[in-house]
Amino acid sequence: MNNLIVIGHPDKKSFCYNGILKTIKDTLQEQNEDIQIIDLYKENKKFEFSSEKVNEYKEIVTGADRIYFISPVWWFRCTPLLESFFDQIFTPGFAYKFIPLTKRYGYPKPLLGDKKVRTYLTHGAPALPVLTLYFNSVKLRLVMGVYSFVFGWFKTKTRQFWSVPFVSQIKREEYLNKVRLDIKEDLKIK
Repeated sequence: MNNLIVIGHPDKKSFCYNGILKTIKDTLQEQNEDIQIIDLYKENKKFEFSSEKVNEYKEIVTGADRIYFISPVWWFRCTPLLESFFDQIFTPGFAYKFIPLTKRYGYPKPLLGDKKVRTYLTHGAPALPVLTLYFNSVKLRLVMGVYSFVFGWFKTKTRQFWSVPFVSQIKREEYLNKVRLDIKEDLKIK
């Protein structure tokens, strides 16, 4: 199967890059899986992708069976280039289309619902305030405002890692073990 990893972090020393991306890649490679990586901050210097890049990304997304998104949370959103990726790649007609209900209303029909999607978000904040005071708005917006349109309702999985800059190396290893187990679950490996 074809696996696509989209990394949205500019720092190659980050936990997103050296931890999560590396773990996904290594786990897939151990099983001789096909992998493509879109490193948004390496490949793009500005937030508007060229038409060639948009077409290339759409082709890669079309060919992927599984998609893994990795991003830190900045200002209660994914990084700007990952958000730009969503805006410019998951366009109407490619990722979804509206089905009319009435003259003025319609609902989005996902066109990429055949993909298995996982997202890994890292937070600098602890879980308690994000989940309570802010109603987990990052995940809610992503799952309901993007993924439901593109992949369908309840078809994606999102894992969040908390207080990443402040946790111990042991805790980081626990986080990465969860990533490994997720990938093995996707590959149906025990």
